[in-house]
Amino acid sequence: MSTAEKPGAHPRHDLEPLLTSPVRLSVVAALAPLDKAEFAFVRDLVEVTDSALSKQVAALEEGGLVSVDKGRVGRRPRTWLALTADGRAVYRRHLDALRAIAGA
Repeated sequence: MSTAEKPGAHPRHDLEPLLTSPVRLSVVAALAPLDKAEFAFVRDLVEVTDSALSKQVAALEEGGLVSVDKGRVGRRPRTWLALTADGRAVYRRHLDALRAIAGA
C-alpha cells in the first residue's frame, strides 16, 4: 500500500485546526520569531481590531498555543503574548503540512 493509500497519510491530517483561521495563523506567525510581543504590536502587525485580536488570542490560549501575561509599564497596563513550546511545535508541524500539500 502506498503512502497515498494509507488512511490518515495525507498531509492535511497534520494541519492544526486552530491555525486554519487566517487571523490566528497570522498571530502565531508574528510571534514565531519573537520571545514575546506586546498586544498592540501584534494587533498593528496583523491589522485587526483590539476585540478581534482578543477573541483570537483567547482561542489560541485555550488551545495551549499562546501564553498571555498582563502587567504594567509605569502606570499603563500592558499585555504580552508569546508562543508556548507546544505552540512553536504545532506551528512548525502546520507549516510542514502546508508545504507537503503544496508539493514544496
